[in-house]
Amino acid sequence: MRAVVWFVLLFVVAVVAATTFGANDGLVSLYWGGWRMDVSMNLFLLVLLAACLALVTIFQAVNALVGLPRRAHEWRVARRDRTAQAALRDALAQFFGGRYSRAQKAAQRALLIQAETADLAQDNEFTVLGHLLAAGSAHKLQDRARRDEELERALELSSRSSAARSAEEGARLLAAEWALDDRDAARALSLLAVLPPGVARRTHALRLKLQACRLAQQPHEALKTARLLAKHQAFSKAAAQGLLRSLAFESLDGARDADQVRRTWFALDVADRRDPLVAGRAAERLAAFGAQTEGRAWLRPFWDRLADFTEDERVALADGLVACMDGLTPDWLARLEASAQAHPREAAVAYAVGCALAERGLWGKARLLLEQAATAPALQTASRRRAWLLLAKLAEQQSDVERAASCYREAAGL
Repeated sequence: MRAVVWFVLLFVVAVVAATTFGANDGLVSLYWGGWRMDVSMNLFLLVLLAACLALVTIFQAVNALVGLPRRAHEWRVARRDRTAQAALRDALAQFFGGRYSRAQKAAQRALLIQAETADLAQDNEFTVLGHLLAAGSAHKLQDRARRDEELERALELSSRSSAARSAEEGARLLAAEWALDDRDAARALSLLAVLPPGVARRTHALRLKLQACRLAQQPHEALKTARLLAKHQAFSKAAAQGLLRSLAFESLDGARDADQVRRTWFALDVADRRDPLVAGRAAERLAAFGAQTEGRAWLRPFWDRLADFTEDERVALADGLVACMDGLTPDWLARLEASAQAHPREAAVAYAVGCALAERGLWGKARLLLEQAATAPALQTASRRRAWLLLAKLAEQQSDVERAASCYREAAGL
């Protein structure tokens, strides 16, 4: 098809040329110093075209001859640039292959080639990447002094050029990660604090901040960071829930008095305060500092809708209520008995209700529930032991010495 098109164009040119120049009736007269020369129009146009082509060819040849040194210099620079790029790629491949000494040498070779070539020395992004590779290799080789030196050079160079801004962000994130590897939480947090807001909200930066906060024993800040990660879908739903619960537990367990427990509780997110496991742990912490009444008040909304929770959540609520059992008011009894009837096969609920009835002196009702809890293998050992002790106390009140001794033996055997 292309040949056909060229043939058609050739025919068109031939027709136009024959139509225009076929008559050849034009005449061009040239005068010079009394001499006159007449030539045909066609010949004059052909000579003029040839002269133009010759001039263009001469100009290009002169330009190529004059620019030969420049092109030779560009060729040498391009060859050194290819050599430097190959050395940097080799350093990257060796680094990923775990050959850190070779990676460090290859990165230094690339930097040396660039430093010795003036035209390449202005490429700050290449230099920063080379220093980062050298620093990463030094970190893997436990050469912290060399690592910090290379990192400082990378940060200094990246701050001079806007093109290397992304490399600077990567350098700061790497520095924070290396600080965590050194177990230096304070340095990691300081490096993350100077990041631009957009970089600090990235998933990787938030993960590093979470690790640093946990290492620095700042569970409340770690909880905020973990919630941001959960919003970014950095974890699965189950993993996020487990992480948030464990951090909330750490925050509550770090309280040293009832006031700190209250401040920590109200500083938690609303979703955390609606978690039965977190509420149960908070009630236990309050009970440890003598605030059982307030702990029961925190647990009341959960016991009003106990059927909405899973078995593990009911176990946590039961443990929290047992910890806050001292001074239990009569208004709890109807609620607890209804819970025991709604969940007759759950030992944790039976244990909590039995302890509540025993606290109110209703030993007859408490005995059956406590026996159910004491003989339940799924119940925690400490809870079963306390159930046996309460049954022993009940037997002593009824002057049943043999039964009391049997209950004490069961408690001692756990």
